[in-house]
Amino acid sequence: MNDNNSNKGEAPSGAQALFRGLAVLEAVAAGADSLAQVGAAIGCTRSTTHRLVAALTQAGYLRSDGGRLILGSHLIALGYQAREQLPLTGVARPHLQRLAQHCGDTVHLGVREGGDVLYLDKLPGSRGLEMRSRVGLRMPLALTGVGKALMLDLAEGEWEALYGEGVARRTGQPGLREDFLPWADYRARLRRHAAEGYALDLEENELGIRCVAAPIRGADGAIVAALSVASAIPYMPEARLHELQPEVTACARAISRELGWSPA
Repeated sequence: MNDNNSNKGEAPSGAQALFRGLAVLEAVAAGADSLAQVGAAIGCTRSTTHRLVAALTQAGYLRSDGGRLILGSHLIALGYQAREQLPLTGVARPHLQRLAQHCGDTVHLGVREGGDVLYLDKLPGSRGLEMRSRVGLRMPLALTGVGKALMLDLAEGEWEALYGEGVARRTGQPGLREDFLPWADYRARLRRHAAEGYALDLEENELGIRCVAAPIRGADGAIVAALSVASAIPYMPEARLHELQPEVTACARAISRELGWSPA
């Protein structure tokens, strides 16, 4: 095990300790719930892992729940503060609320982070449905409605790379479809989406869930975020997806205008 700061009784210090502490939080967020699992995830000895976990627990970033390590309440407050400090979230929220109240379905707001879509906001619908999505969750960009809306301006070579990455990550995961569209069919569908200015998710992300999504643009015209309306198949037949498209697109355009975008 690679641990350059493992002298007995010596506390980790400096930037290395900071990055290790952050790695501990990420490991626990990913499901590591014991010292052994965290140590294996971050590549540190048990003694160093124990010191890091003890310090993070004392500061409120971690806590023990029945012997299991879980994220602490201090991270909840920081997470909400970080979200509220993003100008995009504050600008978009009133528009998303009106859309959610009007359609009765779940509304999402997301941005791109590498090959993922990061969900910044989620407004549950009035139908009592529970979806896997949540604020802070990352999902493969190419297999979500919001993600595909974020991809509309990219070159087709980037589409293919993101599609391949998404399929590879999803293969074998329970509860998720594995009969992915062949690349040629996926490309043809995304070409149509790009021409029409919106995207559909026909259960690629979550079995039984469909959504319609539209891109949000910044002052320079580049796509900076996307929003979607999602629901279960009984409430979201394909005909309704197309009926909702003008409202979803109009909401995205309204947010874009507040961010400084002006249609050509």
